Amino acid sequence: MGAVEKSLPGLPVQSRTPMVALLGNPNCGKTALFNRLTGARQKVANYAGVTIERKEGSFNSPEGHAFRVLDLPGAYSLSAHTPDEEITRDVVAGKRAGDPAPDVVVCVVNATNLRLNLRLVLEIKRLGLPMILALNMVDVASKRGMRIDADRLAQELGMPVVETVAVQAGGEKSLLRALDGMWPLAATQPHPLSAIDAVGVEETQREVRRILELVSNDVNDSGNLSEKIDNVVLHPVLGPVILAVLMFLVFQAVFSWAATPMEMITAGVEHLAAWMTASMPPGLLHSLLVDGVMGGVGGVLVFLPQILILFFFILFLEDCGYLPRAAFLLDRLMGGVGLSGRAFIPLLSSFACAIPGVMAARTIQNRRDRLVTIMIAPLMTCSARLPVYALIIAAFIPDREVAGFMNLQGLVLFLLYFAGIISAMAVAWVMKRFMHTKAHQALMMELPAYHWPHMRNLGLGLWERAKIFVTRVGTIILTLTILLWVLSSFPGAPEGATHPPIYYSLAGIIGRGLEFIFAPIGFNWQICIALVPGMAAREVAVGALGTVYALSQSGDEVAQALAPIIGSTWSLPTALSLLAWYVFAPQCMATLSTVRRETNSVRFAWLMAGYLFALAYVASFLTYRIALAFGG
Repeated sequence: MGAVEKSLPGLPVQSRTPMVALLGNPNCGKTALFNRLTGARQKVANYAGVTIERKEGSFNSPEGHAFRVLDLPGAYSLSAHTPDEEITRDVVAGKRAGDPAPDVVVCVVNATNLRLNLRLVLEIKRLGLPMILALNMVDVASKRGMRIDADRLAQELGMPVVETVAVQAGGEKSLLRALDGMWPLAATQPHPLSAIDAVGVEETQREVRRILELVSNDVNDSGNLSEKIDNVVLHPVLGPVILAVLMFLVFQAVFSWAATPMEMITAGVEHLAAWMTASMPPGLLHSLLVDGVMGGVGGVLVFLPQILILFFFILFLEDCGYLPRAAFLLDRLMGGVGLSGRAFIPLLSSFACAIPGVMAARTIQNRRDRLVTIMIAPLMTCSARLPVYALIIAAFIPDREVAGFMNLQGLVLFLLYFAGIISAMAVAWVMKRFMHTKAHQALMMELPAYHWPHMRNLGLGLWERAKIFVTRVGTIILTLTILLWVLSSFPGAPEGATHPPIYYSLAGIIGRGLEFIFAPIGFNWQICIALVPGMAAREVAVGALGTVYALSQSGDEVAQALAPIIGSTWSLPTALSLLAWYVFAPQCMATLSTVRRETNSVRFAWLMAGYLFALAYVASFLTYRIALAFGG
C-alpha cells in the first residue's frame, strides 16, 4: 500500500492496513465517532490477558484507502491510575505484545471543554506519533456562542485540526479527508513513556491556558444550560428527592405500562399451547412441547415488556447525562460506607447484569474500593431477577392503587430494589472495616452536558437488550428447560402411584433431597428443583417452575398461567421468603467466572458465592418465621 514501512511478523512490508487509534477523555464522543466511521464493520473482543473490551473496526476513506481503527478506553491522562488507562497508555506506546503502536492517533476532544481535554493531547504529542485533533461537538459549542479558531489551534499544536459532529451523518467527513491528506503514512516509533513525565503537570496546564487564550473566545458564551439545571438537580436537598422520585416512577411504570403487552404475550402463549394440545395426540412429544417448552420458555418470555421498560428509562437517563449526576448525589451516602461515588456507575450497570457491573469496576483507581465494588455488585437487582419478582408479586400482591396514585405492585418492586441497594451498602460497610481501608477518597468526575437522547441510540440499546433476552430464552433457558423436562419425566410413576409422575422422577428425587435443607425457610420440593437450573441463569427459575407445575397438574389446569397456580399452592410466608432469597440470590456461574478473571483469584469467587448464600438463607429464614408469627 506504500503506507507502512514496519510490518507484522509473517506479513511482507507495505501489506499491512494502517491502524488509526481513537483516543480521548470519557464523554468526548469518541465511541460515537468510531461507530460513525465503521458502521457494522467492527468486532469486539478482549485485550490479551485482561477482560477490558477491545473494539476494532475498519473503513475506507473517500480516496479508497483502507484503514483499521481501534477505539481505546477513555483516559484523562497517560499517567495511568486505572486498568483502562494502563491499556490506553501501553497501546499508544506500543508496549503491549501483539498490539504495535498505531500509525496515527486521532485525539478526540470536546469542543465545549478544551481546558480539560488539551492536557491529554499535549501528553500524547510528546510520544512523537502522527496525530490529528478531532474537535468534536462543534455544533454544541457554536450554539452556546463559543468560537474556536481551528487554524490557530493547528498552528499551536503542530498537527491537523478537524471539526467533527459524531452524532450526525457526515460529521466524520473532515476527519476522513485529513487521513487521506496524510497518506502515505510513514513508519514512526513512539518515544519512550518517560517523555511524558519530562514536563510537569503544572507546566502542562500553563501551556493549556496559553493555547486557550489564543484560540478560543467565550465572551459570547450564552451560558451553559446544564449548569442552570444542575443548580436544581444537584441541590443538596432537592437533588436526592428528585432522584428518589425518578426511581420510584420508573418502577411504577414497569408494572403499569407493561400490563397490556404482557397480557398479549400470555394470551398468545396460551393459545399456542391450546392449539398444540388440540392438534397432537397425548405422548412424550406433546408433553415436551406443551409442558416443557411452552411451560418453561413461555413463562419467561412474558416478562420481556417489563425488562424493556426498565432499560428504556436507564438508557434514557444515561444518554441525557443524568446518571453521572446521580453518582455525585450518592457520593456522600456511599462515602459513609467507605465507597467512592465512582462506584455508582458499576453498581448501576449491575441492574442490567452483574457481569458488566463487575467489569466496569476497573475504572475505580483504589484497588480496595474496586474489590469491594466487585463483591457487592451482585446485590444490585439484575434484570434476571425481574421475572421472578414479577411472578411472585403478580400472584400474591393485589393490583390496586395506594393513596390514590401508587400501584401497590410497583411499590413492592421498588422496595425490593431498594432492599438490594441498602444490603449492598451494609455489606460494603462491613467489608471496609475488615479490610482496614483508608479514609474516603474525594470523587472527581466530568459531568457531561445535558442533551436530548438520540432516539437511534436509544432504539439500538433496547434492541440489543431484547436480542440478548430472547437469545437467552432461545438458548440457555430452552436448553435447561428441556433438560429439566427430561429429569422431571423419567422414570415414570410406579403402579398405584398417589402423586403426580414428577414426584417419582429424577428431578423429584433431587427436589425432595434439597427440601431437607430448605424446608426451614419455607421452600417446597418444587421450588428446590427450580433453584438448581437457576444457578446457570436466575430467570430460568421461572421457566423451571412453569415446567415443574405443568407436570404436576392434570387436565385443563396445565393451560393455566403460572401465577394463579403458585398463588393457590404456596403460602404467603413462602412467597415472601422466596422474594427475600432472590434479594441476595447466590450468583450465576457466568458472574462468578467473571469475578475470578477480574480479581485473578478463585478465592474471591468462592467468597462471593459463600457470603451471598449465607445472607440469602438468613434473610429467608427470618422473613419466613416473622411472617408465620404474624399469622401468615
